[in-house]
Amino acid sequence: MFSIETFTFNPFQENSYVLHNTKGEAVIVDPGTYYPAEQQKLKEYILRAGLTPTLLINTHCHLDHVFGNKWIAETYGLTPQIQPLEEEMHRMADIFATQYGLPFDSYNGIFTYLNEGDKLQLGEDRLEILLTPGHSPGSLSFYCPDQGFILSGDALFRDSIGRTDLPKGNPAQLLQSIKEKLFTLPPETVVYPGHGPKTTIGYEIQHNPFIQ
Repeated sequence: MFSIETFTFNPFQENSYVLHNTKGEAVIVDPGTYYPAEQQKLKEYILRAGLTPTLLINTHCHLDHVFGNKWIAETYGLTPQIQPLEEEMHRMADIFATQYGLPFDSYNGIFTYLNEGDKLQLGEDRLEILLTPGHSPGSLSFYCPDQGFILSGDALFRDSIGRTDLPKGNPAQLLQSIKEKLFTLPPETVVYPGHGPKTTIGYEIQHNPFIQ
């Protein structure tokens, strides 16, 4: 069974997640560590919990979700796993970061690619991969049907949805992703978004003002 730890990092207040099982194997999702103190906080948690990071995955590759990719890759010997359409976004992340006044040392190595229908296995636990584009062209959501939760990236938030005014954003595509991929999940499914507090599919179906 996965345990989920949430960290809120960088000036964009991005949610980074560490999922780990009872054997201490861990998945790091969207490491947004920008400042050294944030790196230290995440590292200390991993040490204190006795975890061994084995997977590094990204819901998408906007700068705030990949600030820590290079540091995680080098510290724990992991290769970032992304949807193929997000590689270009990752390669451009440092350019956008400079425009925001937040230069950083971006990861520039190889990637492992994830696609819809793939499954990530961590011991006896698994995550199913859903393609949920719109906020970004290759945005993924990671769904755990056995425990009833999903990591939605920046597709769906509590009472809101992801921005579509960024490069290659597509509002119609995002609404389609939410309605066809997320809102078809059981209503009790807990949503862990890329920003803000967690929510549930049922709550968003009833209350989200952007999808009525």
